[in-house]
Amino acid sequence: MPKTELNPRVLDISSRILGQLEIAFLVVIALATLIASVQELFAMAGRGEVALADLLLLFIYLEVLSMVAVYLESGALPVRIPLYIAMVALARHIILDMKAMTEWGIASSALAVLILAVAVLVIRFGHVRFPYPSLTRSGRQAQGND
Repeated sequence: MPKTELNPRVLDISSRILGQLEIAFLVVIALATLIASVQELFAMAGRGEVALADLLLLFIYLEVLSMVAVYLESGALPVRIPLYIAMVALARHIILDMKAMTEWGIASSALAVLILAVAVLVIRFGHVRFPYPSLTRSGRQAQGND
């Protein structure tokens, strides 16, 4: 079967369209996160109190915004940020649902947080021990975020 090459112009147009869609979706994610943050702040103000679960939820929103910012700057998604988000989400789940959870449920959620923490340490160790150069979208040398 003969190997056919794709038209470079089609590849260039496709790449630009996908890049614009990527940015559009990142803007949507950032705006939705900001809206959710404001809604949570109004809910806390309406209740007249701030609970630990509220703070953890705001921290999750902050991490999502951080992830979007890093992705827009570098064009790459550091693996650690979603792991941090997962750890905070699991901690929030434990805090909110502890009374309804069984001992096994609490233990398994805590073990999941521990596994994620070890994964972050392994990734960080690997990055420090075996660094690799990374470039931003503009071609500049990026600082290691992962």
